Amino acid sequence: MFSHTTKGQPYNMELLSRFLSQDFRRELPSRLIDYELLTGSNGKRSVAFGWFAGVAGALESLSALAHAHLEIGVASPFLHTPRPHTHLALPSLRAALRAIGEEILRDGTPKSLGPFVIGLTGNGNVSQGVLSILGELPIVNVRVQDLPALVNNPLIQIYLAHASPAEYLARTDGGQYDRAHYYEHPSVYQSDFATKVAPYLTLFLNGVGWLPGFPRLMTNDALATALVRAAEVGRARLGTIGDISCDLEGGLEFMSRASTISEPFFKHRPPTLPASSPKRANYAVIQEYRGQPVEQEYSEALRTATVAKNGQLQGNHTWLAAPLDQWRRSTPKVDGSPRKKKVLMLGSGMVAGPAVQQLCKRTDVELVVASNSRTEAEDLIRGLSNASACLLDVEDGQKVSELIGGADVVISLLPVPIHPSIAELCIQHGKHMVTASYISPAMRALHDRAESANIVLLNEIGLDPGIDHCSALSLLKQLEKENKQVLSFTSFCGGLPAPEASDVPLGYKFSWSPRGVLNAALNDARFKLNGEVTEIPGENVLKHHFPDVPISNVLKLEGIANRDSLPYADTYGLGELDDLRTVLRGTLRYPGFADLVHSFKSMGLLDTHPSSHILPQSWSDLARRALGQKIGEDIPTDPRSLASALSNVVPDQQRHERATGSTPMPTTPIDLLTRVLAHKLRYDPGERDLVVLSHEIVARPASTVIGGGKGSTNETHVYKSSLVSYGTESASAMSRCVGLPVAFATLAVLDGKVVGRGVQGPTEETLYGAVLDGLKGVGLEMKESVRRGSGMDAKLSNGLRSMGFIMG
Repeated sequence: MFSHTTKGQPYNMELLSRFLSQDFRRELPSRLIDYELLTGSNGKRSVAFGWFAGVAGALESLSALAHAHLEIGVASPFLHTPRPHTHLALPSLRAALRAIGEEILRDGTPKSLGPFVIGLTGNGNVSQGVLSILGELPIVNVRVQDLPALVNNPLIQIYLAHASPAEYLARTDGGQYDRAHYYEHPSVYQSDFATKVAPYLTLFLNGVGWLPGFPRLMTNDALATALVRAAEVGRARLGTIGDISCDLEGGLEFMSRASTISEPFFKHRPPTLPASSPKRANYAVIQEYRGQPVEQEYSEALRTATVAKNGQLQGNHTWLAAPLDQWRRSTPKVDGSPRKKKVLMLGSGMVAGPAVQQLCKRTDVELVVASNSRTEAEDLIRGLSNASACLLDVEDGQKVSELIGGADVVISLLPVPIHPSIAELCIQHGKHMVTASYISPAMRALHDRAESANIVLLNEIGLDPGIDHCSALSLLKQLEKENKQVLSFTSFCGGLPAPEASDVPLGYKFSWSPRGVLNAALNDARFKLNGEVTEIPGENVLKHHFPDVPISNVLKLEGIANRDSLPYADTYGLGELDDLRTVLRGTLRYPGFADLVHSFKSMGLLDTHPSSHILPQSWSDLARRALGQKIGEDIPTDPRSLASALSNVVPDQQRHERATGSTPMPTTPIDLLTRVLAHKLRYDPGERDLVVLSHEIVARPASTVIGGGKGSTNETHVYKSSLVSYGTESASAMSRCVGLPVAFATLAVLDGKVVGRGVQGPTEETLYGAVLDGLKGVGLEMKESVRRGSGMDAKLSNGLRSMGFIMG
């Protein structure tokens, strides 16, 4: 049969479940073969109803259109359009439609409706069937670009605009549509059908299919925009839509249910009825194989097209277990109560608490917190009826796999190197995954497999990265609507002790993983500042920092360049890099942090290579051993020898007393230093932390032409979006700003609001909008302001030069 189960869309999961049920297996041997998957030796489909679907869909839609016009007091010739199942054969249908065409040639279409414009999308069998049956009418073919002028044409006749993807798909990075590029990178495209085509149509026939991860032809919001514009264009525009794509809530998001022969049309959802076409369709469904078929060829074709057999999913269709499981969980139980949505949280560290609390506010969610510390996990879920704790060693692959298999979404709060192995299991089980960490190369490499498994591996949804992405994309979207051209994008973010708790070495305390903080000091940096592309190797990124970042009138802050900023010109849709003056992302710290941590690096305390393993006799011996490993010499244990060796790598003013404490086990210096700092620079009871996030965007009207592309202070405006949050008695600012976005994103995935598949960041508008709305509801709202003038580019550039860095 044409089961339409192979895309995993919820509306056909009930049918698939019947072939996998125990009762069905007991009754008789079962096998679900999807006709759309049958192919010959040449790879082409052997079975297709698409052409007849187009014929039936066009006829039913014309009939629906005529009834819609009756409701506004207009009787059109299409009232006589034959419904497909009322005629015995296709020639009879053609003759009836041809008679309507002759009437239109003689008398025209109703003048009160203006030009009668039919829009069509798609180039496959469906669209060819539409074109074939509409050929019986006196059609005039027109281009999409002619539509605005056409609707004012006094000629009363029928026009057909067959829209190609190049006419309504646009790249968000400003590039030209390319078919191969579109199928390789669908996420960088958006549909402008709602503004360029839809408002001018009398009837829209959709014959183009849709897959998750690709832009929808029209979203719910886009439909609202199109209807407003259609009302401005003229009477009865965009009043009838015939969706022949068989994709409920697919390319046309608002098409939420299918029609039937007895109910052929309804508001906003005209028919999709290929099965109502005449009996000739039944004979034409199965086409002949080219050449002389052999038994083996038939057997292989049937094997490939078999979705389920004897109660088991087959071959490449095993991935359907995930959407089927999700459908089952969302389907009401026998007692009428909805099934719970299950979330597995791996890890119970510093940022887990707010995420746990937020997720468990939803009564339809069941949460399992799996941790190597049962005490921590039980503390997190105390008092929550829809959460449970589980002791887990992540080295126990079987246990991890079992837990992932029982979840709908997996949250990984584990160390970054472990994320890819968790993602592998999520792909294997068809489960979505959410993490706050940057997308690593190992994670990026899983994109195609995750996409094929129809799951999203959502990364970069904490604070930085996370809230910074969401807030930047939201502000940039607003500037795009205002037709502004971005000249400069600068973003800084940091987690700090509140000022009253900052009088400690480094001016820093740890509210999250110390290793993560230190790792940031090892990354190369690349950015564009004041017109110059700049690269700083990781060994010098702390040495060449920004001594003064002017984002606060209260706090004195320094900045450290954060990784590679240049790809964000594309990620954020800022425009061509050559046209931008600045693209810079950085980390905020109190003054003195960068110099002191750079001294740690110079001493060898940030070494990560296995060959750097040391075994100090005590914590106070750590600096001597690490420095000796770094310079390749044995340093005597007396204080003067250590001071002499230090003088060769660390300036006098940057030296700091050595830590004391327990004797560690042999490991790398950075891991030993992490343990020291986590103990010495932890938050004491009652102390608060602070999160500061600030975006600065310099923009001008897109129509402004200024020599050199730099902009002037008369035409440019500085748009600022900022967040300042202090810790509370119940949670640190860092844990809220990392954990809550993770929770809101997880709920968005559970609720089906995330369309993209594969390895993704929070770039979908529905996703980052949901996260920002959730944050606003808990008091973490971005504050925005605008002023005329220039940005901080020059000050940052001058500061970098003052640190001895030569730009250009």
